[in-house]
Amino acid sequence: MSKAVFTMKLEAELRHEFMTEAANEDRPASQVMRELMRDYIAQRRQAREYDAYLLRKVEAARISMRAGRGRSDDEVEAEFAAKRDQVAAD
Repeated sequence: MSKAVFTMKLEAELRHEFMTEAANEDRPASQVMRELMRDYIAQRRQAREYDAYLLRKVEAARISMRAGRGRSDDEVEAEFAAKRDQVAAD
């Protein structure tokens, strides 16, 4: 794997605190930054995948509603009220 140099501007206090914390763990700052970057990339990918999942679910619900398979809020509430009553009775 080839490596590249990454330069960034930081506030002096932030840099000092970061370098101190990395040194306290006996870890190079570059290693910590790579881990932070990998974690950030993983978080963003997961967020995009979840957003795509939600969009698919919403679109499926819209298709269902347009096809007349939807139920009103009152119908859903009545169904689950009956289920709650049944659980309470058991």
